[in-house]
Amino acid sequence: MSDFIGRRAELGLLDKRLQRVAATGRGTALAVRGRRQVGKSRLVQEFCDRATVPYLFSTATKGASPVEAVQTLLADLGDSTLPVDGGLIPGLTSGSWPDAFKVLAAALPPGPSIVVLDELPWLAEQDSLFDGALQTAWDRLLSSRPVLLLLLGSDLHMMERLTAYDRPFYGRADNLILGPLNPADTGSAVGLAGADAIDAHLVSGGLPGILRTWPHGTTALDFLRSESTDPAAALFSIPETALLAEFPTPDLARRVLEAVGAGDRTHANIAATAGSRDGGLPSGTLSPLLQRLTMEKQVLSIDEPLSTTPGKPALYRVADSNLRLYLGVLRTVHEQARRGRPEAGMRLIERRWSSWRGRAVEPLVRESLELAGLAGGLPWPEVEVVGGWWNRQFDPEVDLIGADRGPVAGKLAFAGSVKWLSTPFDRHDLDALRGAVTQVPGFDRAGTGLVVASLNGLAPGLELQAGDLLWSPEDVVAAWQV
Repeated sequence: MSDFIGRRAELGLLDKRLQRVAATGRGTALAVRGRRQVGKSRLVQEFCDRATVPYLFSTATKGASPVEAVQTLLADLGDSTLPVDGGLIPGLTSGSWPDAFKVLAAALPPGPSIVVLDELPWLAEQDSLFDGALQTAWDRLLSSRPVLLLLLGSDLHMMERLTAYDRPFYGRADNLILGPLNPADTGSAVGLAGADAIDAHLVSGGLPGILRTWPHGTTALDFLRSESTDPAAALFSIPETALLAEFPTPDLARRVLEAVGAGDRTHANIAATAGSRDGGLPSGTLSPLLQRLTMEKQVLSIDEPLSTTPGKPALYRVADSNLRLYLGVLRTVHEQARRGRPEAGMRLIERRWSSWRGRAVEPLVRESLELAGLAGGLPWPEVEVVGGWWNRQFDPEVDLIGADRGPVAGKLAFAGSVKWLSTPFDRHDLDALRGAVTQVPGFDRAGTGLVVASLNGLAPGLELQAGDLLWSPEDVVAAWQV
């Protein structure tokens, strides 16, 4: 039995395209992109295993020459279930992609089939003619055949460029962006619910490679305690590998990422931390780096204050919560584990856990409310965007703002607070929230509701007004189950 967890929607999308191929007798191409260790290859392999059609799954090797890459593809083709007789696949020593695609087309069966090219950017970076050869082969040889072509890649920017308007494959492939497992699927994978499932998701980042090493029913802190004794644990190796793959040299981009991972959120603070003895990074240097890390690498996320008027400053955070935990805490824990001092590493985790979790859960709470709003599960049907609000002094900061659009809203539906601590949300917290929200542009005391997202509910005797909302850990997880 397969241990595959979740991805029902993604499997359904893939199956829909295979059904289209079978119904029309014509080819369909789909580009699947996502960060490393997010489970692209595992998802597509599961799909191929479930499909009752012949398939080829070929994975490129980084740094391989065009001759080696073509030979690998043809060897995989010979071992696949596509050709009637794999021994008849000819060998090529020219490294010619047009010739390789002709061999592939000749091996396709008359009925529906699947062709998977994994780590496609590694093929393109070794041969500048690859994209054009793929386009020509698709137009002339493959698109008229009943084949589902799946193109996989972890280099997000190169995969986006594959189907960009100025590239040969433009308009020929749909795009599927694969994110990590959501909190509901994470909880199912490790046998946890509610707040424990959220903790597991924050620690693992929803990455299947980490979740496969997570003992069933083990809470996040117990898992961290166990893994802190193992220097080779996936909890350490996966984010470290991702860093090395994206940033093989300690350049300025790596310094900027590490500044954000250490807790710097504003442009000015990042510039100061990532600078040198001569001073902070100048804006002309830092701004393009931040744009590259957010737009191209997608390793950082940017949050802007949400209200009915434009606001500043923008705040940056590491998009993947596992990488965020690694940069902020676990890298030091890993070093202690290498030195045979796991107790010191665990003490560091215990000291920083509460404050780290309290900040890391905020984007997850916002996303859950946004999903619930779009599904009609909130008292405010107009909510389409959920963010936060702050002024230049960060006094106050309002954790939750629900609106009809962003970053400049037409109307605010609710404002709220996230309290993810061991103590419940009490009267003092409520009074502070009511005082803070009056400074948010667009807040209407009569028409804007309040939302309280709390790990441990409300303090005894505290009640919200009619129309306000208490958002629990179970509500957060349920937003993804819907």
